[in-house]
Amino acid sequence: MSNIQPSPAKKAIGLLPNLIFMSRWLQLPLYLGLILAQCVYVFHFWVELTDLIGAVFGNAASLEHILDVVTIDGAVRPTKLTEATIMLVVLGLIDVVMISNLLIMVIVGGYETFVSRMNLESHPDQPEWLSHVNASVLKVKLAMAIIGISSIHLLKTFINANAYDVKTLLAQTGIHITFLLSALAIAWCDRIMTATQNQANGAH
Repeated sequence: MSNIQPSPAKKAIGLLPNLIFMSRWLQLPLYLGLILAQCVYVFHFWVELTDLIGAVFGNAASLEHILDVVTIDGAVRPTKLTEATIMLVVLGLIDVVMISNLLIMVIVGGYETFVSRMNLESHPDQPEWLSHVNASVLKVKLAMAIIGISSIHLLKTFINANAYDVKTLLAQTGIHITFLLSALAIAWCDRIMTATQNQANGAH
């Protein structure tokens, strides 16, 4: 005689709870908007890269654009490409890439966490971090990405340190340290929550 009991019938979701649950799809236009922002960053990256290459090969208009981009208020405007100038342009390109990575994490991770499953488990290009993404993991990933972006901006400031006063340098350094401490605090809280959840599961 079989001991298998029939599974209980699923309770139908009421109209109001279903409406509230379906409201998550209101976030879809926000993620689509971020995809458009990603397109803008791709275009901006391409413009800066082509101007850098054009400046290397002697294009006057490209050189003027590059020099305008790297020159800040209070600093002497360079007249030609130098190692420092190229470094500043490349740091700007890296900054664009890191912000684009941040956008991807928000778009893909946010959609997967808060809107709907994407069913990428069998996809060969599934990001490693997406396999165990949740709100806590996403917050840690975003915090680390923000620290990377802040590091790039701080490095660009230090390269032009003679154009800034001490208060500005200290303020930017303090902001970067604040980001770092915030990320550490988020990661520590996530570790505590994970350990507590594992202990609760082990108790059962």
